[in-house]
Amino acid sequence: MKLAILTILAGSAAAFAPSAVKRASSSLAVSELELGVTEPLGVFDPLGWLETEPEAFERRRAVERKHGRIAMAAVVGIIIHNNKIVFDGYISPSNDLKFSDIPTGIDGIFTVPTAGLAQILLFFGLVELAWLPASKYDGDYGVGWFGEDIKDPEEKARKLNVELNNGRAAMLGIIGNMVGEGVTGQTMAEQYAAGHFNPFNDGTGVLFN
Repeated sequence: MKLAILTILAGSAAAFAPSAVKRASSSLAVSELELGVTEPLGVFDPLGWLETEPEAFERRRAVERKHGRIAMAAVVGIIIHNNKIVFDGYISPSNDLKFSDIPTGIDGIFTVPTAGLAQILLFFGLVELAWLPASKYDGDYGVGWFGEDIKDPEEKARKLNVELNNGRAAMLGIIGNMVGEGVTGQTMAEQYAAGHFNPFNDGTGVLFN
């Protein structure tokens, strides 16, 4: 999970929305160009890429969707790990290292043995190439919404909008969590326990006291 958090640093795509361009078709039966519009911003395309690079929109939307999904999983993982909810047993019996021995926060990734990191990277590679291929831009991998295939286009569009916006919030949230940890030197749980929510003016802030 910590590696998933680090992958968020690879970047996130800007949010794009409808414009006066040809509609993109998708196996989701919902136009991608109609998704992602969030009031009061409306259409957000400050660089005009929908007009100058319309052929790249589908890939950028796919990148945004996938990064949002990874970020949502990362946020859930951070919350779970900060609450000391971990697997029982050993992550590395040969090193006498238990799952509970992995520190909470970003530093935890550096405690995982090299063989464990290699397994994580291999799993990610299999997911990216075989199970959830990056080349499938529409993001529909045939698993439905909690196993349910939504037939109503309006309902599907609503849920896809929810996913995009939650993904955007999660990308900001996980990056904010990492920045906060770097600035304060405290994990999320430690910041909550110390009442250290604002590094600028809470009396223990790094920048301003």
